[in-house]
Amino acid sequence: MKKLKAQEPLTNGTECATNMPHCTSRVALRDRPLLSFVQAVKVTALFKLLANDTRVRLLHHIVRTGEATVTDMAKTLGMKPQAVSNQLMRLADTGMLASRRDGNHVYYRVVNECAAPLLDLALCLMEGESDSAPRGTCDVQA
Repeated sequence: MKKLKAQEPLTNGTECATNMPHCTSRVALRDRPLLSFVQAVKVTALFKLLANDTRVRLLHHIVRTGEATVTDMAKTLGMKPQAVSNQLMRLADTGMLASRRDGNHVYYRVVNECAAPLLDLALCLMEGESDSAPRGTCDVQA
């Protein structure tokens, strides 16, 4: 299986997990042709990246705060800064996050605008299993 390069985006910039305003050119999933092998590999790589509870929690923290330092995230998650930094670099390598340095602090922010809606959809799927709301009520165009 082909490994994605750090600069290679997981999406082409027009595809998104939800029918959000920035995704106006997105074709409904049911109207798309079957995924090509390359597309399937990229989607799988994205899900593998997010198949880590620490990375998902870090992503959620950054979505909630807009921008956060490695030190703050380590304190919030009860982890060592180096462990947090390693996981953030994995997210940044795919283009989901960007970082900036200010003195001794490194700040991370979400730069892929599909990241938050994707996390929101995952929570919707998960919460639908235990809530009284009927399953499949997420506000998404399939």
